[in-house]
Amino acid sequence: QVQLVESGGGLVQAGGSLRLSCKASGRTFRNLNMAWYRQAPGKEREGVSCLSSSGGSTNYVDSMKDRFTISKDNAKNTVYLQMNSLNPEDTAVYYCAAEPTPRTAYVCDPDEPSFFRSWGQGTQVTVSS
Repeated sequence: QVQLVESGGGLVQAGGSLRLSCKASGRTFRNLNMAWYRQAPGKEREGVSCLSSSGGSTNYVDSMKDRFTISKDNAKNTVYLQMNSLNPEDTAVYYCAAEPTPRTAYVCDPDEPSFFRSWGQGTQVTVSS
């Protein structure tokens, strides 16, 4: 099991930026596929982005593709989500997820949340208009 702790959420005005962090422990970080999901009030959880242990990445929602960037720092066991040009529709609880890679060069898919067995507690992002 991987322990995940998110941070960096908060209140921001529309057009602003936030960077979320997720620190992992319990497993070798460089072997982990990492992802970000979010859940807005009254809506289903949706994938945001996924970063494979090999370094590949996939953005799931087109509306976020040019605004959000996932990255990681293996030395800090941390994955980040840089969010720019935020709008009120981005208001949600953002969750970090992790799963050891099943094989070399595996490409994770944020459209498959069931792949990830470890989840953080979430961090609230609120964007005011």
